[in-house]
Amino acid sequence: MELLMSILIGFMFAAAVYLILSKSLLRIIIGTAILSHGVNLFVLTMGGIKRGNVPILGIKATSLYNDPLPQALILTAIVISFGVTAFFLVLAYRAYQELDSESISKTRGHEADDE
Repeated sequence: MELLMSILIGFMFAAAVYLILSKSLLRIIIGTAILSHGVNLFVLTMGGIKRGNVPILGIKATSLYNDPLPQALILTAIVISFGVTAFFLVLAYRAYQELDSESISKTRGHEADDE
């Protein structure tokens, strides 16, 4: 199972890097979202995929327990990546309103016009 997850994470990283290196703002935003999902899967895979019980205080450890720390970190990362993606979308919308284009190359030309 870890091998399958590693291959999936590699494909997600490759797709994210491909999208981030493009000239379209929307593709860059989608690439950062895919990259954050790939990192979440990476943390989950490195935490170990186990079939264990829920860790409860006060009960003797008679079987294998799951570590709740990677799950808590991933939940926090999901919330943060949602906020960052929302900010990027608003920023891209504002840039589209100002430049009438979603291309990164238009932003360089726009700065030269102001000076």
